Amino acid sequence: MKNFFSLMRKALAAAATFALVTGCVKDTCKRTYTIYTPVYKTTAEVRANIKSNGPVPVTKPGKMFVLGNYIFLNEIDKGIHIIDNTNPGSPVNKYFIDIPGNLDVAVKGNILYADLYTDMVTIDIANPAQVQVKNITQNAFQFRRYSNGFVAEPNKVIVDWITKDTTVGEDCDSWFPSNRNVLFSQSSSFGSASSAASAPVGVSGSMARFSLLNNYLYTVTETALNVFNITQPENPTFSNVVNIGSGIETIYPFKNSLFIGSSIGMFIYNTTNPAMPARTGSFTHARACDPVIADDNFAYVTLRSGTVCQTFTNQLDILNISNLSSPVRVNTQQLKNPHGLSKDGNLLFICDGVDGLKVFDATDVKNLKLVHHVKGIETYDVIAFNNVARVVCKDGLYQYNYSNPTQIQFLSKVSYQK
Repeated sequence: MKNFFSLMRKALAAAATFALVTGCVKDTCKRTYTIYTPVYKTTAEVRANIKSNGPVPVTKPGKMFVLGNYIFLNEIDKGIHIIDNTNPGSPVNKYFIDIPGNLDVAVKGNILYADLYTDMVTIDIANPAQVQVKNITQNAFQFRRYSNGFVAEPNKVIVDWITKDTTVGEDCDSWFPSNRNVLFSQSSSFGSASSAASAPVGVSGSMARFSLLNNYLYTVTETALNVFNITQPENPTFSNVVNIGSGIETIYPFKNSLFIGSSIGMFIYNTTNPAMPARTGSFTHARACDPVIADDNFAYVTLRSGTVCQTFTNQLDILNISNLSSPVRVNTQQLKNPHGLSKDGNLLFICDGVDGLKVFDATDVKNLKLVHHVKGIETYDVIAFNNVARVVCKDGLYQYNYSNPTQIQFLSKVSYQK
């Protein structure tokens, strides 16, 4: 999923990129480069440190997943914060799991699944204070690669980057591509459960690329849907890959369907045969970044503009999905720059970027009513249930009580460290 945090992700993985032409005298131009030098650890060192370390400040948050009293918040390319949210008015950042290259997370029962660059890590979190690695599936995400041909050292893992700006004089006629970034193409107690089928499944945000449904973990790349069998939760096995098309961004499960957002539309896949999802229907829209959620009758798709999203469209589309093979748009709501969204009952929560959090009464989807607008925050994604909205923003993780939707109350904020 491309979003305003992707600008930070792009800056993380580069060998050399020019930023600005500062001047030209005759045949010589001055160009400023940011040089990125990788910091390595051995594979053994990295795997030994996948454990419950002490809390660290949140600096570059990404995806969010909620299960029980815990919030799992991704630190882009670094790992996962475990936040005890027993009291939403006073959340406690308790532990940090070091997982270099991590972008996505999903949790079912006591088992957490996360990406470690191209590998998938399976972690037992029954005791959050002492998590244990149960399995590492190598090359589960082969699509993750550096551009410009950059290759990391073999048997080592990049855990950080050292940056340094430098200005040099060069021939004004020399050619440089507009973007030479080297980046990845993407990125109480829990209680025990005896099997994957009976394990409680948490809630992911609408920006998620990982999705859990019954005994399967589904993940999306830019072009495909990957299927992992988790009948044995501690030992996921690759089952299948389904090619979808280009520009795939997000995945959202509802009942037996997977709703997949892309830069050109929404795709619906049926999981009657869970190992081989089959396309049921689709809806095409103008090119735009596109997270999607769904309920029994409707799918909700936000489209937004931006350099990455390559469009000037900023709106919410509501689609009637009573016939999954032929979704029909029934309403369009104009917005400023919508990102993630969530729905609880008839309340629809939309992160409208710099225009804050908007809460709509969606009882009548053809006539949405704005019941509350939280201004002064730049929002990215939201998970709303049990009267608490957890909102990932530019400067912090905010929480709000919406038991009275017209008078939403601020509960707490976990601030980020710059």
